[in-house]
Amino acid sequence: MATEKSSNEYEGLLPFCLRWVKPIFAKLPAMAVELATMTTKLAKDDTRRVVHALKVGLAITLVSLFYYFKPLYDGFGTSTMWAVVTVIVVFEFSVGGTLGRGLNRVMATLLAGALGFGAHYLASLGGDTGRPIMLGLFVFVLAAISTFIRFFPKMKARYDYGLLIFILTFCMVSLSGYRDDEIAKLAYSRMLTILIGCCFTVFVCVFVCPVWAGTDLHHLVANNIESLATFFHGFGAEYFGLLQEQGEVGKVDMQKYRTILNSKSNEESLTNLARWEPRHGKFRYRHPWKVYLEIGSLNRECACRLEVLNGYLQTKRTQMPSQQIHGPFQEECMKICSELSNGLRELAMGLRKMVPPLTAKAHIEKAKIAAENLKSHLEEWRFEEMNNNNNALEIVHVASLSPLLLDTICCIVKIVDSVQKLASIAGFKAVEVPSSVAPEQDQGSMQPCHGDVLVAHHVIMIHEEAPC
Repeated sequence: MATEKSSNEYEGLLPFCLRWVKPIFAKLPAMAVELATMTTKLAKDDTRRVVHALKVGLAITLVSLFYYFKPLYDGFGTSTMWAVVTVIVVFEFSVGGTLGRGLNRVMATLLAGALGFGAHYLASLGGDTGRPIMLGLFVFVLAAISTFIRFFPKMKARYDYGLLIFILTFCMVSLSGYRDDEIAKLAYSRMLTILIGCCFTVFVCVFVCPVWAGTDLHHLVANNIESLATFFHGFGAEYFGLLQEQGEVGKVDMQKYRTILNSKSNEESLTNLARWEPRHGKFRYRHPWKVYLEIGSLNRECACRLEVLNGYLQTKRTQMPSQQIHGPFQEECMKICSELSNGLRELAMGLRKMVPPLTAKAHIEKAKIAAENLKSHLEEWRFEEMNNNNNALEIVHVASLSPLLLDTICCIVKIVDSVQKLASIAGFKAVEVPSSVAPEQDQGSMQPCHGDVLVAHHVIMIHEEAPC
């Protein structure tokens, strides 16, 4: 009876398991397709991710040779595994991240190892009774102090990993010395293998398709300025309903400025990593990375104003200006948007090519003049129409947009000044155009083209004497 009962339970359990497993197997093809799609998208979005994965595999393979060759393994023993662990924890996506982690690990290991030896020696003076007490006191004091130092913002940004390794290494060296008499040999082999692992990691990261955090930061700031220019390029046409006829910017492209609002953490992270990197390309030693944070902060301030301007696009249909004030208002507003877009684009192009943006401020000044003209038109409309109680709502709507445009222009002026400050400190050099290329332009200014940036120009100042 017992055997028949257990057999029935087994027969009832099997269909239940099949009913539970069958939907999972049915979803496997869809899950495989989704995984393949996601993998392809990740690889296409940034091909450097694939290269980074191959670089990590190469570095680990090279370090693993210490295990495969008996002479190398006999020299280090089981401590060889620390070289492999070092490659895994130190290798980062960018050169700055790898150098920062590598230097943090090496310096923390050396300092903690030296202090561990010192703590071991001082504790041995206390005899068998005082030795564990003194070791425990040393571990408590250094671990508590190092942990508290990690809360300092600057230390956390650049040396957090080093402080963590310092605590780990000091505890391992000081506590291992209590039971192991060959602590010096053990610590020496571990430090040497960690140094070897760091060297392999840095070599592969720097000399095999390097990814520079400074370059990423530079292009990120330039792209953010380009996103601001894209919004202004399409704002005027979208506001006045001209997008389908004249505009070339879609609504999706106009909304790219919103990514700037959440770019602070990314910019700060790239700045901290860029400070570890050596000179590369046009980025010299002690490049002014802090100025990028200033430009990024101003970009976010401008993006906040664009968010308000974008709200006007939502109410344009219900509160559009009447035809009586539509013409002058449209002309000045379109001119403001055009000049701001051109100025920001030249600013982004000059920053991307690392040349001084000499003509960007001229566009912003023209936008200022157009804004002042718009302000004077508003005063005339307000005086004429408000007395007649005609188009009052439209004038209020236009009057609220005008100061916002003026405020946005002031913010963009600060961005231009910050980029010019960066160009001055970093030593951006203007592109020199040979006289044989465009001799007819010697008497005038060279306007930048869409394909190239011709920043070399001549300015002729004409001063007229005032009549007596």
